[in-house]
Amino acid sequence: MATASAPTSRSARGTQGHPKENLYSWEGKDKTGRIVRGEMRGASDTVVKASQRRQGIIVTKIKKQAMSRGHKVSDKDIAFFTRQLATMMKSGVPLLQAFDIGIKGTGNPGLSRLLNEVRGDVETGSSMSQAFSRFPVHFDRLFCNLVAAGEQAGILDTILDRLATYKEKILAIKGKIKSAMFYPAAVITVSMIVVGIIMIWVVPTFKDVFANFGAELPGPTLLVIAISDFFVAYWWLILGILGGSIMALITSYKRSAAMQIAFDRMILKLPVVGQIVRKATIARWSRTLSTMFSAGVPLVEALDSVGSASGNHLYMLATRSIQTSISTGQSLNLAMQTSEMFPTMVVQMVSIGEESGQLDNMLTRVADFYDREVDDAVAAMSTLLEPLIMVFLGVVIGGLVVAMYLPIFKLGGAV
Repeated sequence: MATASAPTSRSARGTQGHPKENLYSWEGKDKTGRIVRGEMRGASDTVVKASQRRQGIIVTKIKKQAMSRGHKVSDKDIAFFTRQLATMMKSGVPLLQAFDIGIKGTGNPGLSRLLNEVRGDVETGSSMSQAFSRFPVHFDRLFCNLVAAGEQAGILDTILDRLATYKEKILAIKGKIKSAMFYPAAVITVSMIVVGIIMIWVVPTFKDVFANFGAELPGPTLLVIAISDFFVAYWWLILGILGGSIMALITSYKRSAAMQIAFDRMILKLPVVGQIVRKATIARWSRTLSTMFSAGVPLVEALDSVGSASGNHLYMLATRSIQTSISTGQSLNLAMQTSEMFPTMVVQMVSIGEESGQLDNMLTRVADFYDREVDDAVAAMSTLLEPLIMVFLGVVIGGLVVAMYLPIFKLGGAV
């Protein structure tokens, strides 16, 4: 499947006054007579046919496609492609051929289109770092800076291998945190739904039965019935306030830096969870800096990407402060110590790395150490959460059941 992008300039894409590009799917025959198929963007079907003809392909069928993005391109897709590209380049596969293999091997149409455009830019003379930088959503500044450093030093295959390892480690640590959070979040959500069903449909049924008792109901039962009456009367208001509050928090978090800082500060202060997030952030911070520094990127320049890659706004601000201190001649370990965001062990390891000239190795060891710490903390939290969640469910659901059956027990005792 031949895949290439039209040789349009970068400024021509989506710029007013230039022909609008459309997505075309095509089928044709190569020089050997083999049928090949592919997709590419172009101003017209004539441009697409001409582009394929230059590659030795005679297009026999061509069809304009809707400009949908297909499936979402995930971080996992980018990590897999980076590993695949690094492996092929280490094996001596030419760059454009490596892109073709990667495009053919993916089952994600969105990733296929993305790689098609990157390949087209590289084919028309752009460097890989420039081609990747056109898609900052998928290839961040750290990715592009490392690729640029690899191209300049002639060690692109090595840099891609380090990038793949880095992305795999980051994905693994994110997955561990998400898996640890999923279980309690799912249980709490389900319990809220169950409580809502009990309050809106089950309790009113018991209320009708108790109305014929002719006796005073116990306090817990009266309380549950009162709450149920409120739920039945104002369930729409409760859902509206709950949904509106969640949407307002999400919107304000995305738009307000102050909200993001406050949220990240609150997360770090939470018991158990806060320590896991802090360790994961330090591991990500250390691994990012190690990857950048080992690629030959100057320390001050590397810190530009490290802060945003940490995933926490407090550490982002601390990184900016560290960068400023280093620019004035201060050592990295002293700047980290002044920021008060890093444990003493991390600062000492960095100090040893600076003195021995093995800063990248020391940072990698720090990242590996905190990766293991996150593993242990997640396992311990999962073990601790299971009995706590069972107690929570027993108190909430069991309390409601007992409250509704108390009048029946009381009636049985009177009989």
